[in-house]
Amino acid sequence: MATLQGGLQGRIGRSSAPARPATRPALRSAAAAAPAPGRVACSAAGGRHGGSSGDRQQEPDLLQRCALGLLAAATAVMPLTAFEVPPAYARLTAGDPVKNASAILRAALPINNKPIREAQRDLESITEQLRVPGSKSLGPIARSVRGAQSVVTSQRDKITADFAPAKRAEGEAALAKLEASLVEFQAIIDAKDKQLVPIKQRECLEYLGAVEEAMVSGLGFDVPKEYADRPLLKGRATLEMKVKIRETPEGPQEPTLTIVLDGYNAPVSAGQFLDLVQRKFYDGMEIQRADGFVVQTGDPDGPETGFLDGSGKLRTVPMEIRVAGDASPVYDLNLEDLGRFNETPVLPFNAYGTLAWARAEFDNNSASSQVFFLLKESELTPSGANLLDGRYAVFGYVTQGQDALGLMKVGDKIEFIRAIKGEDNLVAGGN
Repeated sequence: MATLQGGLQGRIGRSSAPARPATRPALRSAAAAAPAPGRVACSAAGGRHGGSSGDRQQEPDLLQRCALGLLAAATAVMPLTAFEVPPAYARLTAGDPVKNASAILRAALPINNKPIREAQRDLESITEQLRVPGSKSLGPIARSVRGAQSVVTSQRDKITADFAPAKRAEGEAALAKLEASLVEFQAIIDAKDKQLVPIKQRECLEYLGAVEEAMVSGLGFDVPKEYADRPLLKGRATLEMKVKIRETPEGPQEPTLTIVLDGYNAPVSAGQFLDLVQRKFYDGMEIQRADGFVVQTGDPDGPETGFLDGSGKLRTVPMEIRVAGDASPVYDLNLEDLGRFNETPVLPFNAYGTLAWARAEFDNNSASSQVFFLLKESELTPSGANLLDGRYAVFGYVTQGQDALGLMKVGDKIEFIRAIKGEDNLVAGGN
């Protein structure tokens, strides 16, 4: 196997050490020994890469391994490990992978209602239509709105037939709002008011998402018995996170970000995070890493690296990743361990503000309280071909206020994180 000595030239972002080390001493030692990002030689079997025909044959593997080494060195204070590059995340429409957090969450709902998914595709396609440079025509947008309207009207019975019995009333209410909003959308197009198009599109998609969520009756799978006594989120929850940012180009700011936790696909991960939120664990905590690659927090004061349960023991979070098409998540092992690194997680690292657990480098089940938000500016995390999918456990996304993440610095303080919707989906268990 090739011996990795350094990393390829690449941009990770600003190098900013946290106020406190985020993980274990071994990782801190790795950070101290790691070379600075830049152009570094990579060798295999004692020879410089590219120096012989044999080396050239290994070029794709070596380039990839060099990039992995650079990422491991640059993220040594946050427990990220080396990994290989998985393929593109499943697309809702042709083109680039889905990068919008709300769109990813809609796609991740475990439903199979073709009419509502068709309406969803029509409405989401408007985003690309708005990006066509120099186009003033609303024709393609009008066709998309008419298509969604036609599906919702003509196949209403097929849509309502899939509502979960306990959610029928809320599903009917959301569907009525969607129908009314689509009529208003058509009026906006008739008035040729292009500025209102993205606003109305977002509103329609919010109602459509509520219709889709009303089709989900529960998890649809059993959590392994060894984790069934943990706090579990059997659904979704919406949180607000308010942060005091001391310095920005416009002066101090106190933005509020909206976070959606996905318990349908990560009930243990999302449940344990919401449990910590309910305990006010993160209130008053500082941002401990902010380097242009991630924003990280969750390391409590003192020698411990995570949350201590009622017995004084470190409470950990198991690895939990659901693959597209699987009936339930994979636990304890990451996708590389399983030889499934070519498969795509339902919750990918595709969106700015993706929320995931940080963990020790060689222990999949060592997450506890430290979390990170991916800023997604690095070449090492391109959409659909990034170095994190299947190796780290995503359980939510920032859906509003994402831009504030890029302004945060080490030492900025979280005023609070609190649930504003869905906290009743949390099933308490354990300590």
